[in-house]
Amino acid sequence: MTTIDTATITVELPDAFDPRWNRLPGIHVDGRSVTIDPAEYFFRFESSTWLVADWELVKTQLLDVDETTESAVEQLALDFIKSHGESTSDEARVLATAYGVYSYLFREEHLDGLGLPQVTADHLRMLREAATLMALNKVELDGHISNVGPCWFFPAATSVVFDLDDETGGMLDEVYHGGWFNEHRRIESIKAHAALGGRLVHGCQSVPDQSGGVVAPYGASMANFRDDLAEFKAGWIEQVYAHRLTAAE
Repeated sequence: MTTIDTATITVELPDAFDPRWNRLPGIHVDGRSVTIDPAEYFFRFESSTWLVADWELVKTQLLDVDETTESAVEQLALDFIKSHGESTSDEARVLATAYGVYSYLFREEHLDGLGLPQVTADHLRMLREAATLMALNKVELDGHISNVGPCWFFPAATSVVFDLDDETGGMLDEVYHGGWFNEHRRIESIKAHAALGGRLVHGCQSVPDQSGGVVAPYGASMANFRDDLAEFKAGWIEQVYAHRLTAAE
């Protein structure tokens, strides 16, 4: 474990989080208040700065902008980040920004028209909460993964917190990574993630294998990202699953 010396992280979010997040070490949820002790929560915490852009600005100046033959949606997002991105060491700002992003991406209006009857409003709430915490994970431009928390391993973390079986956890992991398996939703995701300074990338194949996801800066080395991920994931996944409650508990 590599953890920099940092203070406890505390944020007040618009909605209450599930109290079962308290099952994981280093995180305490009390209604809308979320407190994280980095030394206990993270497997690796080497950086306390993140690139963010104002979510309200993203909503008003980027979400409704259409790509053209000269400027793809990825270029629109990159240009926006270059113009409006700010480095911050305020973890509460990162989490609050992330909650805005994922409240938008996993909103309930998607449930009726996207042909995923197995996904419920409660599942969307789980996605919003887990993805918000995942925003503290970080990848550097050289591809090194500097911050890793338990939510990196989405099916493992959700099985602990929400008592999900492996099939349901894997399904939600696919929804998290897959932008709802829909190009319109993927475009939404690219634009929205500009508020978190990059794009959502993951190490999984078509079937989730706990290789996780993170918002990585444009230009980050995906080859180094893949290699770093392969080095650490197996042992840390076991540690997350160790907090799963048994039927007797």
